Amino acid sequence: MRVLQVTGSSAGGVARHAREISSLLAAGARPLGTLPGPGEQEVRVLLAGPADVLAPLADDGTRGARAVRTREVEIADRPRAQDLAAVAALRRLAADADVVHAHGLRAGALTVLAMRALSPRPRLVVTVHNLPVGGPRVRAVAAALERLVARGADVVLGVSGDLVQRMRDRGARQVERALVPAPARVATGDVDAAELRSSLGLAEGERLVLTVARLAPQKGLDLLVDAAALLDGRPSDGGPPDGGRGRHAAGTHSWRWVVVGDGPLRARLTDRVRDAGLPVILAGRREDVPELLAAADVVVSTATWEGQPIAVQEALRAGAPVVATDVGGTREVTGDAAVLVPAGDAAALAAGVAEVLADPARARALRAAARDRAAALPGPAEVRAQLLRVYTS
Repeated sequence: MRVLQVTGSSAGGVARHAREISSLLAAGARPLGTLPGPGEQEVRVLLAGPADVLAPLADDGTRGARAVRTREVEIADRPRAQDLAAVAALRRLAADADVVHAHGLRAGALTVLAMRALSPRPRLVVTVHNLPVGGPRVRAVAAALERLVARGADVVLGVSGDLVQRMRDRGARQVERALVPAPARVATGDVDAAELRSSLGLAEGERLVLTVARLAPQKGLDLLVDAAALLDGRPSDGGPPDGGRGRHAAGTHSWRWVVVGDGPLRARLTDRVRDAGLPVILAGRREDVPELLAAADVVVSTATWEGQPIAVQEALRAGAPVVATDVGGTREVTGDAAVLVPAGDAAALAAGVAEVLADPARARALRAAARDRAAALPGPAEVRAQLLRVYTS
């Protein structure tokens, strides 16, 4: 089976997911270069997308990544003059495929347009990864793209239940929830929590509140600052303390909130944290995220919307207590193994974090529940099985 994967430019998880499933499909369950066994489906994968999206495959030494062929096709995150060239390129590539799988609304819409003139036409699958956010014009354009994708694709996959229903309402003939597991990265060896905390700037005895997120609007990081201010016992505008429940004498704190990640909101968040004098550290990108998750006293997600949040899945795997906003597919990932609070409610978020920090028994129960939940989450085998079923049924 010849599969064409299509993805556009992405600073988030969409392109990473496209690379991962391309590698997973190409690797199969046999050594690279050997023939498939009886009844086994051989899958040849071509991944098309912008150069920066394809580049990480060259550094990936896994057998699946080595088996994926690539073709550069410039698909931007908004309309561009090169869209016509992208449609023409996708039409040529799709003509040699049995199945075409596009990721995201923009890539999906361009692929639908590219395949209209093909006869016979390959099977088309589109995964919708995000809920559109923005003003009325942005939402109107997104709705038009959703209708185009819903009516042009043979199968639509949504990364959360609300997206599945949304695309069904847009007219999709066959729609189901995609499986998007976190990469299988875990802490290597014993984690020296004290050393890690020190490397982040925590003083001895301070508890580690951890958020791993891109510093972008969808991640709700203004809510994080507001909740940190409440947890610190002061208004988020930097005014005088109103209780200081998170602070010790002489201006020290019982906790620090560390945010791992980078993005367009970094300068704005830096200013807010500095002006309010909060014990929040913007740590930037780190390569030791699994170790940080294992060392954290509580992991917090403040997103305004998520599909199947990778950081939350990784926190569950690390056995960390999780406090998260109850948005999108987050509950579908955590089940009862996390403290879920309403989106935008800083007081509820601060209370959830405070509960975990103040109650060791509650924290232990959440750690145990996290490990149990992580064991039940889908893995690569389930993802590959779903895709092969969707591609062939």
